[in-house]
Amino acid sequence: MTQIPVLELQRLSHVYVNDKGASLAVEGIDLAIARGEFISLVGPSGCGKTTILSLLAGLFPPTSGKVLLNGNQVNGPSEKVGYMLQQDYLFPWRTIRDNAAVGLEINGTRSKVTMKAVEEWLVELGLEGSSEKYPHELSGGMRQRVALARTLVTEPEVLLLDEPFSALDLHIKLQLEDLVVRTLQRLGKTAVLVTHDLAEAVAMSDRVIVLGRNPGHIRSEFIVPEEIRAVSPMTARKLSRFQSVFEELWAELDAVDEGGDSNE
Repeated sequence: MTQIPVLELQRLSHVYVNDKGASLAVEGIDLAIARGEFISLVGPSGCGKTTILSLLAGLFPPTSGKVLLNGNQVNGPSEKVGYMLQQDYLFPWRTIRDNAAVGLEINGTRSKVTMKAVEEWLVELGLEGSSEKYPHELSGGMRQRVALARTLVTEPEVLLLDEPFSALDLHIKLQLEDLVVRTLQRLGKTAVLVTHDLAEAVAMSDRVIVLGRNPGHIRSEFIVPEEIRAVSPMTARKLSRFQSVFEELWAELDAVDEGGDSNE
């Protein structure tokens, strides 16, 4: 029996309309994502990466085509889908514990039991002793750990990651990549990452989807070799095979620009 993909895009197209006219952002996207798979979307600016992520999250409906979650059409945001952004969006007047519980409050599931889960996630993600602190007392990397705890405590099946590490120093960024991959693998979660960092895409993913633009479309797909997927992102970067995969991906992105694509 064929397993139903956790997430699926079927002939997905989206047009943005404003007072200046209409712009076709993405066209004819077909993509199936298996349970527990980690996918990265890469491509030049204007290729529709964030549009695709927003459609997966159910933030707005596609102009045509379908977004499916566990075989059911997505018609709006779902508790089964968590979204983590580049900015942590922590409330400065709330403690770290209360910031991590925001999703529970939105879902109406804050209780003694779920608040215990908040504390457990803070410890799990290296934030032990930070519950009563405020965001301004934490580093950027620690704040992103809080954002991850806030996302995971609601127990989503799927995590959508929109460049969550791009504003961090390299050392902290690499630590968080390892933490996220290790945590999601342990939980069997499905993830879709949007990133401009090709090394990050190769190090963290099972598959890398390369998008072209004008309009956004799937240009090619890279299956990350098992030897890279079997180790942590930080360790993966040290493998000889890593460099060759990175160079293949780089060449594909170069080909997008050489093909005459331009920003939208």
